[in-house]
Amino acid sequence: MKDYKDYSLLRHNTFGIDARCRRFLEYDSTDDARQVAEHLRSGEPYLIIGGGSNLLLTRDFEGTVVRSAMRGIEVTADGNDVLLTCGSGEVWDDVVAFAVGQGFYGAENLSLIPGDVGASAVQNIGAYGAEAAQLIETVKAVSVATGDVCTFANADCQYGYRQSRFKHAWKNQYLITRVTYRLHRQAALNLDYGNIRAELERQGIAEPTLAQLRQVIIDIRRAKLPDPKVQGNAGSFFMNPVVSREKFESLLADYPQMPHYHVDDAHEKIPAGWMIDQCGWKGRSLGPAGVHDKQALVLVNRGGATGADIVRLCEAIRHDVSQRFGIDIHPEVNII
Repeated sequence: MKDYKDYSLLRHNTFGIDARCRRFLEYDSTDDARQVAEHLRSGEPYLIIGGGSNLLLTRDFEGTVVRSAMRGIEVTADGNDVLLTCGSGEVWDDVVAFAVGQGFYGAENLSLIPGDVGASAVQNIGAYGAEAAQLIETVKAVSVATGDVCTFANADCQYGYRQSRFKHAWKNQYLITRVTYRLHRQAALNLDYGNIRAELERQGIAEPTLAQLRQVIIDIRRAKLPDPKVQGNAGSFFMNPVVSREKFESLLADYPQMPHYHVDDAHEKIPAGWMIDQCGWKGRSLGPAGVHDKQALVLVNRGGATGADIVRLCEAIRHDVSQRFGIDIHPEVNII
C-alpha cells in the first residue's frame, strides 16, 4: 500500500489541475483495501477516485484521497459466454483491448473511454449505444464502515444512464476491488449508433471484424475528442438530457433537424453537445477554459485554467441552454 502526505493530484486528474491533498492512499490488494477502510473510519474527510478522467478539482482537498491499484484479468468460461474478472485499478481500455484480442464480444463500442475498471462500475460508462451496465455481472468491494468484503449483483447496483448506487446512495461507502463482466464468444456487433456505419463505409469496410470495429470506434473518438495529455479535459462534460415526448415534439417543431435518440414511448434523448453548439459555444473560450472546437460536449483547459474557471464556463453554458431550449443540462463530471 502506498501512503503519501501533502500529495499533488496533478497526475490523477485529466483536466491537469494542480490541487493537493493532505494524504494519498493507494491499495493493490483486498487486504490493503481493508487497511485503508480502517483508516477512513477515523472521521477525516476522504475522496475515492479512479483514473481522474471524470473529476474536476476546484480546490485542495483537506483530507485523504484513495485510489485502487489492483490489477489482473481472469477469464472463466460460462457456456457461450466468458466472465472477465478485472482488478479495479486496471485501465478500462486495456480490458477492452484484451477482450477484443481474445475474440470476446460486448465491450468493443466502449473502446478508448478513459478511466479505470472501478470507475466503470460507479459511473456506468457508455458510448455508441453500449454501457457498462450491459456487461457487469458482479462488483466486489470492501465496506468502509465494517471492512467486510461484499459482492453485489448487477441488479443491486441500480444502474441507470451514467448512474449507480455507488455514485449516490452508496457514495464513498465502498472500496471497489474487482468487477466481473459477461462477454460473448458469438459475434454480435452494434453498428447502429452515431456515425459508426458512415465511418465503416468511408473506410470501405462492409462486414467489420471485432478488431476493425474497435479501431473504427477509436478513430471516431480520436477525430473529435482532444487527447488529455495535450489539452486537459474530462471527455464529455455534460450528460445528454432525457426529455418527455411532449417536450421533444415541441422542440422538434422549432428545430426539425434536431438529432435525437429514442428511449421509450414517453421519452427521447437529445444530445447536449448539439444544444451547446446551437448556443454558439463550440470553439469559444471564457478565460483559459474553453469548449472544444470539434465536440461541444467537451470542456478543455486551454492552459493554466483552475477548477473555478471550468465551473464558470460550465454555468455559463448551462444558463444559455436553459434560456434557449428550456432544458437543464447537468455535468457528468464529479466536481470537488
